[in-house]
Amino acid sequence: MDTGTHIVMGIALGGLATLDPAVSASHATAASVLIGTIAGSQIPDIDTVLKLRNNAIYIRNHRGITHSVPAVLLWPLLLTGLIYFFFPDANLLHLWAWTFAAVFIHVFVDIFNAYGTQALRPFSAKWVALGVINTFDPFIFTMHVIGIIAWVLGAPPGFTFLAMYIIIIGYYLRRYQAKKRVLVEVRALIPDATEIIIAPTMRFHQWRIAAMNENIFFVASSINGKVEILDRFRRIPVPKTPVIEAAKKDHNISAFLSFSPVYRWEVDEYDNYYEVRFIDLRYRSNGHYPFVAVVQLDCDLKPISSYTGWVFSEKKLRKKLGIIPG
Repeated sequence: MDTGTHIVMGIALGGLATLDPAVSASHATAASVLIGTIAGSQIPDIDTVLKLRNNAIYIRNHRGITHSVPAVLLWPLLLTGLIYFFFPDANLLHLWAWTFAAVFIHVFVDIFNAYGTQALRPFSAKWVALGVINTFDPFIFTMHVIGIIAWVLGAPPGFTFLAMYIIIIGYYLRRYQAKKRVLVEVRALIPDATEIIIAPTMRFHQWRIAAMNENIFFVASSINGKVEILDRFRRIPVPKTPVIEAAKKDHNISAFLSFSPVYRWEVDEYDNYYEVRFIDLRYRSNGHYPFVAVVQLDCDLKPISSYTGWVFSEKKLRKKLGIIPG
């Protein structure tokens, strides 16, 4: 989920914790638990700082080790020890338990996004992505904000957030059922599909779809239960040419390939350089595919410039590359 949603989830969990007798009976425990749930709801995303280095490192590592099994166990211990230093009168066990719940829920809800996490590390490096809830879901965020406002206005936080979470669990189940219906429609439309990726959007009845059979990539959308194929691309294996192999060694290209499960490729040759481009097919927006990786190589196949990330126009991509106008 996005940062804002994780923040309000931490506050809501701190409110829910007031149902715990050990929390409600002690001001120090209640205060420390609220700090712990807010911090615990944020700390797995500490790897966001990698974006300050470059997109390649961020893409390769975000939601990786910081969302792994060891991290889920270690973050609560670290936070609990730090918070307990300032609140020595707090109930240590309950502070740890609620902080652990915050960290666990952060990682758990991220699994439901299309981006997913490597939550099974070190047992598996596989990305776990259920693709049911968008990274930012207006309904989930709004429900949390309403609950927080009700708390500020005097509503009992424990039962307020308990009721909210029951509603949100029902919402998750509805989203899961909606995705299953879309999957049935896609299979009826493309019966020989070997892989189907369905990604949510901020709109309840709108989904992005990328699918493939042995010969074709399909890009589609589902709006109000109707699946429409928007683009088709021939599925051509990436050749093992010197240009492609040199491009794959670039850090931006390799990061993209480690993350993207469905993409097409292009190679353009100019007078004094080559340009290799990989295009993720999952994120079509207004006829454009904004998530790309591009490298420009000189005639000796040495990298001149490269980029991976989100760009919404060719002009902006050229600006990101910054060297050759193309």
